[in-house]
Amino acid sequence: MSKEKKPELKRPKINSYWIYIAIFVMFMGLNIFGGGNLSDPISTSQVEFQSYLKNGDVEKVEIINRKLARVYLTEEARSNSIHANKFKDRIIKPGPNDAAYQFEFGDLQNFENSLNTIKTENGLNTKVVWNTETNLWAEFLPSILFFALIIGVWLFIMRRMSGGGAGGAGGQIFNIGKSKARLFDEKTDIKTTFKDVAGLEGAKEEVQEIVDFLKHPEKYTALGGKIPKGALLVGSPGTGKTLLAKAVAGEAKVPFFSLSGSDFVEMFVGVGASRVRDLFKQAKEKSPAIIFIDEIDAIGRARGKSNFSGSNDERENTLNQLLTEMDGFGTNTNVIVLAATNRADVLDKALMRAGRFDRQIYVDLPDVRERKEIFEVHLRPIKKDDTVDMDFLSKQTPGFSGADIANVCNEAALIAARQGKKMVGKQDFLDAVDRIVGGLEKKNKIITADEKKAIAFHEAGHATVSWMLEHAAPLVKVTIVPRGQSLGAAWYLPEERLIVRPDQMLDEMCATMGGRAAEKVIFDKISTGALSDLEKVTKQARAMVTIYGLNDKIGNLTYYDSSGQTDYNFSKPYSEKTAEMIDQEISQIVETQYQRAITLLEEHKDKLTELATELLEKEVIFKESLERIFGPRPFAVPEPAEPPKTKEDHTLNDPESTQEETSPDTNAVAPSDSDKTEEE
Repeated sequence: MSKEKKPELKRPKINSYWIYIAIFVMFMGLNIFGGGNLSDPISTSQVEFQSYLKNGDVEKVEIINRKLARVYLTEEARSNSIHANKFKDRIIKPGPNDAAYQFEFGDLQNFENSLNTIKTENGLNTKVVWNTETNLWAEFLPSILFFALIIGVWLFIMRRMSGGGAGGAGGQIFNIGKSKARLFDEKTDIKTTFKDVAGLEGAKEEVQEIVDFLKHPEKYTALGGKIPKGALLVGSPGTGKTLLAKAVAGEAKVPFFSLSGSDFVEMFVGVGASRVRDLFKQAKEKSPAIIFIDEIDAIGRARGKSNFSGSNDERENTLNQLLTEMDGFGTNTNVIVLAATNRADVLDKALMRAGRFDRQIYVDLPDVRERKEIFEVHLRPIKKDDTVDMDFLSKQTPGFSGADIANVCNEAALIAARQGKKMVGKQDFLDAVDRIVGGLEKKNKIITADEKKAIAFHEAGHATVSWMLEHAAPLVKVTIVPRGQSLGAAWYLPEERLIVRPDQMLDEMCATMGGRAAEKVIFDKISTGALSDLEKVTKQARAMVTIYGLNDKIGNLTYYDSSGQTDYNFSKPYSEKTAEMIDQEISQIVETQYQRAITLLEEHKDKLTELATELLEKEVIFKESLERIFGPRPFAVPEPAEPPKTKEDHTLNDPESTQEETSPDTNAVAPSDSDKTEEE
């Protein structure tokens, strides 16, 4: 019969080193702290000692290290019952040559004086012996610990110098020249794919070819093609440049090094260039690989610009090393560099040339169709009711980036939760748009009756003029509830135009001046509340004259420099005579539209008053109120056409187009489409 095997018990393993350490600690403790021997003298006091001395029981006093006294008894005293009773509980009794008692005394001089006095008065011949005892462990231990500390620090520094220890490359003082790039594992870390990126159709097509080359390089090399060295993602903040780079990493299934341009910047000389070398060294070892540098303008700024110190610029050294690594001798073609920036105009020309960043991919703000796709992505985790229409939301958010749309969805969920709702509704999304564009509603702001009336007529003036003009943006609602820095606002739904004509810009300027014109028509006074309106129309008028060449007197000239070189010049690109002419034309354009708005409001003064009165009562009115007061708008708004498959490069978009009119507040400024700050 076979014996049954008993289950083996997993006992914890005991490391022998711990046994040695425990023995060593016990030995050190016994030697340093005395340990307590069984035959040690009994502790007593100086008073008892003096009584023993007067009785003649003390044969000898031994003074140890000038602070401890050991008492030796005579042969007759040891047999005395007084002393014998004290030693009856001791296993080992003190012998004739052993001290019976010991005690510590205070001042040595006082102890000697009292000892001599007692000896003289009682005629004693007690011996006094001086002795010094040393503990070798107690003396040498501090030195041993000091040298052990020095050796430990030295070993710690040597490990860091050799790259060992926790923290990884770049985490220690001696690895300061190592790259700080984060390596994403294509099997575990990268989860984003092109399916997670809504919109950006043109940009995705551009980068998909890079991904296809990394997956199937023989398809291109067989025809003599070469892989692009790099691709630069350029676009407004929040349009999804970083998200697109993550999708490239997820689709390519190759090692992906991600870092920011500021990671190369350090206070030590030569660190930036060293980190660039180390980054490309790591990427070549894991090739094929992708390097993604976010905000590359931190190190890629054009050399020589705004450098008035005359000293060596560390950023230029970093840029020079990056240029060498991207297209120098021995460059490994299996490493692709992706970079993102929203300031491509300040980058160095050597960095932008073919052979380094072969492709410049422009990531634009999404159109109405792409905004719908982005809403579909961000609304997946949100519990919404049947009133939420994505087509309606996409039309209500012109000029919003992907990051803004994500913020709208999140803010709508927060608003619904704040009100105790179980589902997020359409009104929650509209409130979220108001909150993001206009700011937080201020219900407790103190406004006098006269100020509130002026605000109502101001906003009614905007609404009236925009309703009567063909090319003005369609009105959505008017409110006199303070929100953010504005005391009131007229909300519009601007048409998404690729090009803007002069009559369209003039109508928008006239509608913007409608607020101040209403104050002039009704009160015959003007106020400081039209600051944001004046700022907007002044920028638009200046753009018409100096940028787009839409002024007959100045002609077909532009003083706009897309390269940004004029930002560092101290002189204007036109003469003083031309400057005077520009100022006159700008003032004439603004004043003409102001008078045009006054004329329109005087013609419809009764309807303006009716609209302002209703606005004072309800505080918020919508498009239906204007249709009831003014009748249907005489100008039909065409539906936005689908974007063509291919389009020409037009640069005539109005940079001053806005999403709202804010007034009247001296600090209120209407946010433009380019004032977006987050990545999708």
